[in-house]
Amino acid sequence: MGFVDAIKSGFNNYVNFQGRARRSEYWFWFLFTFLLSIVASIIDGIFGIYLVAGLALLATILPSIAVGVRRLHDTGRSGFWLFIALIPLVGAIVLIIFYVSDSQPGANKYGPNPKGL
Repeated sequence: MGFVDAIKSGFNNYVNFQGRARRSEYWFWFLFTFLLSIVASIIDGIFGIYLVAGLALLATILPSIAVGVRRLHDTGRSGFWLFIALIPLVGAIVLIIFYVSDSQPGANKYGPNPKGL
C-alpha cells in the first residue's frame, strides 16, 4: 500500500475497528500524521493562533486509533493492547515492537491476511 492509499484508507475506515491493517498502511498513516502535525505547528507559530494543530489532532485522533487497532489485529493481538501505552516508556516500546512485527500468516480471528498470503 502506498502513501496516498494509506491516507485514503485511514480516513475511509476512521471508525472501523475490525479487520486488519498491513505494516505499510500503519506506518504511512503515522508518517502522514507526523508531517501534518509539523506543518500545523509551523502555521500556528507563524500566525500565533494555536488552533490549526489542535484541529489537525482532532481530525486524525480517531482514525489513528482505528488503524492502530487494525494493525494489532494483523499481528494477532486484541485492540485492547493499545492500553499498554498507558504504562510510561515500557508501554510505548512494547507497542512499537508489536507495530513493526510481521503480519500473522494466513487468516486469523480478525479476518484474512491483507497481504493475500
